[in-house]
Amino acid sequence: MPTPTNNPDCAAVFGSAYMGNVRYYAAMLAAGGGIAIDTDEHIGKSAWMHNHCRIMGANGPQVLTVPVEHIGTTGQILMRDLHIAEHGDWRRVHWGAIFSAYGKTPFFEYVADDLKAVYDRQHKWLIDFNMELHQVIVEFLDLPINAVAAPIGGNIAKSTADWRGKIGGKRPDAAQCIANVPYYNIWAARHGFIPALSIIDLLMNCGRESIFTLTEMSGTI
Repeated sequence: MPTPTNNPDCAAVFGSAYMGNVRYYAAMLAAGGGIAIDTDEHIGKSAWMHNHCRIMGANGPQVLTVPVEHIGTTGQILMRDLHIAEHGDWRRVHWGAIFSAYGKTPFFEYVADDLKAVYDRQHKWLIDFNMELHQVIVEFLDLPINAVAAPIGGNIAKSTADWRGKIGGKRPDAAQCIANVPYYNIWAARHGFIPALSIIDLLMNCGRESIFTLTEMSGTI
């Protein structure tokens, strides 16, 4: 199993997400300070964002799913116990979908090689795969987000904002402090504005100007 960092002092705790949606990243931006991605988060039956993301292509929104299996002790499943299952040729399928959706966007060529390299590395654990994708995204967009994987579980200070299970999921969240802000999208004329798509939708279409959309969403301007 992956070895996380020690429990850090942090401003907010988030669940791990597979290329989390724009609202998830706007909340991270709003949190400021250090952010912990909880490796000890309990994974329930309704969990979604940990191994799903939603992108936008010519035919509208499309969900990508990383196949996983639970490896570890019996009982409650923790994020760090989710092992990537290598079946269905999912890596090739996901990258093909990303290329089809974003190959003609303004910023695809600038970040494609770095993203593809993560898919090619054959990670064993979902938390490691998610964290490496997160790092590529944050560095490319030059976002002031410092997130580390840490075993938080129930050990959370009263002053720490707990976003686990509250944002970035399959259904619309109730976080009124995060707004839905339209941004340029090459498929908008065909499908209109779709909120809460994966951060790579914003990244591919707007590049480093994405921070302005995320900042407006987070209400930090």
